Amino acid sequence: LTGAQDGSVRMFEWGHAQQITCFRSGGNSRVTRMRFNYQGNKFGIVDADGYIGLYQTNWKCCPVTGTSPKPYLTWQCHNKTANDFVFISSSSLIATAGLSSDNRNICLWDTLVSPTNSLVHAFICHDSGATVLAYAPKHQLLLSGGRKGFTCIIDLRQKQQQQLLQSHDSPVKAIAVDPTEEYFVTGSAE
Repeated sequence: LTGAQDGSVRMFEWGHAQQITCFRSGGNSRVTRMRFNYQGNKFGIVDADGYIGLYQTNWKCCPVTGTSPKPYLTWQCHNKTANDFVFISSSSLIATAGLSSDNRNICLWDTLVSPTNSLVHAFICHDSGATVLAYAPKHQLLLSGGRKGFTCIIDLRQKQQQQLLQSHDSPVKAIAVDPTEEYFVTGSAE
């Protein structure tokens, strides 16, 4: 699966010279992150306009009609930009990271209810925007990185921020959690 600056999203398969499906054509907002759910049957896209779109992966383009797949769910999760998202445990709960004018830059969403009621909880832990997310399922922790180099640890069970750490002097661009969830590592723009 590839996402581009022009907003296009294409799926390729090993052994095929051409794409097998185009999920989004060019001319859309820049793709900022794409992720598959844990089962691999769905994926999501967030973009620079703050929108998230969720798709089924098993959709193949019909060569006769040429119809393109449509997302089964789309909504604006941040009113400025969306930078990252993660599926939380099941595919129905999603956390997003971005920039919103009201500083709700980390949000939890329930995809099983209408988009107007889907916001479960919003966190204000990165005043200039959140850049990246990681999820530690065993401990039910959400780790987020921000533009000013801070890393935030959120306890999802209690829906509250546990810690805010100054990790870097520049934006946090990557977070990885080890398989035992004993450690996490952050990477910055520098």
